[in-house]
Amino acid sequence: MTRLSVLLFLLISAGARAEGPTGGAFDPRIVTSVYVDALSFMQPRILEPVPVSRMTVWGLRGLNALDPNLSTVLADGQIRLNVNARQVFEAPAPRDESAVAWANTASALAVAAAALSPAIRQAREQGIVQAFFDELFNHLDPYSRYVAPAAAELDREKRDGRAGIGIAVAMRGPAVVVQSVIRDGPGEIVGLRAGDTIIAVDRKSTRGMDARTVMDLLEGDEDTVVQVTWRTRDGKVRESQTPRELVPPETVFSEMVGNILLVRISGFSSTTDSHLLLVLRDAFGGGRPVDGIIVDLRGNRGGLVRQAVSAADILLPPGIVAITAGRAPEANHVWRSYADELGEDIPVVVVVDGRTASAAEILAAALADRGRAVVVGSSTLGKGLVQTIAQMPDGGELFVTWSRILAPLGWPIHGLGLLPQVCTSRGMDVVRRQLEALAAGRNNMGPDISAHRKARAPLTAARIQTIRNACPPAEGREVDLDAARALIANPVAYETALLPMRPDLR
Repeated sequence: MTRLSVLLFLLISAGARAEGPTGGAFDPRIVTSVYVDALSFMQPRILEPVPVSRMTVWGLRGLNALDPNLSTVLADGQIRLNVNARQVFEAPAPRDESAVAWANTASALAVAAAALSPAIRQAREQGIVQAFFDELFNHLDPYSRYVAPAAAELDREKRDGRAGIGIAVAMRGPAVVVQSVIRDGPGEIVGLRAGDTIIAVDRKSTRGMDARTVMDLLEGDEDTVVQVTWRTRDGKVRESQTPRELVPPETVFSEMVGNILLVRISGFSSTTDSHLLLVLRDAFGGGRPVDGIIVDLRGNRGGLVRQAVSAADILLPPGIVAITAGRAPEANHVWRSYADELGEDIPVVVVVDGRTASAAEILAAALADRGRAVVVGSSTLGKGLVQTIAQMPDGGELFVTWSRILAPLGWPIHGLGLLPQVCTSRGMDVVRRQLEALAAGRNNMGPDISAHRKARAPLTAARIQTIRNACPPAEGREVDLDAARALIANPVAYETALLPMRPDLR
């Protein structure tokens, strides 16, 4: 080991700091602690086994991303740092796959690089850590990532929701009116309704205020109270002490179109399942017949997996909804539906497009595989990986992909996506021919659907492309809803498009 490497290891073990170009301090202990925790967390959890040594070497290429003059090389049992191809630092590579040993080695190279490179010193600990994980995850999957402390804090706030009263407001002329009210939120509970005019917040008149200013007054710390004064649509003035709560944004929107219930789900938050249940119960108890349900998942990028499973549970009898499979024992799980299905005799059509992803694909796949719904649209995005989250010592967060999602019939959602039973992305003539064939008892998509459902991971990119080419991904269009309504109107076409229910999925 060179004299420089001995000095650098002593610096790390003593927690010494190297001064940056602006007088700031570079603390290798922060870098080391993050590397230790991250490599230890990832080693047993990533989808495919990768030695810690290889992950570390991948990550060290982040030094080159920060300063193109730097490079790291692992050869002959030594790990070396070069500047313009000239070796400036060398250390023995750890002999085992210890996360602690490799983290210390990676940190030692970071110290050496900081001593030699103004760009590395300027990046400081946060930039070095970010570059390490950016390079490492380039070799794993597109969804694993490291989120720096400040961004991680914002992400946590978004996941928890904002403390407010569950309404949105907008300008109507000079007045601030309620634009929408989240079901079961504090605002709805005290009687606020869309179209009401906000007169004052905490006895402060809203005259002359814009909608954003009023929203800022309505929002605040969780478990505090705000006094709201409003005028109802019939001219009555009401006032209420309204508690602020963390209210997730509304994700379920519904309307009756003739005798068909159209439900759009924009994402999966902590209230999606309960709001879907309320929408369905309201429709079934509304005194008018419901001939069918269209669940519109176009553009839905996903959200909470548990919510997708719970949403499926509402429409399915007991059985399998999804399967997660990974290397870590705790990543393996069979998600099931338990309750009796709601509206079991009512046809369901799910509408998807090329942007439908993740939790939305879980719901659509479960309803299709279980023979409960016909899926209309195009191939979906194919995001079927689950991440687990670890908080890092620096306050950042590590999102690590640790399981694949399998549909009830066992095919992988990731990469493959869901292939609809009625394809709308190949043009109007194809849609018309499909519907005519279904009405005559023939399913033109049958062979393609069968090949899709029989696919098993791992799949080559070529095989995935061949399957998806049967119905290429596309953005949603009006013909999707037209085809969905046509299926509901024709029981023979609907039944022909359905997949048969398999007893072993129960």
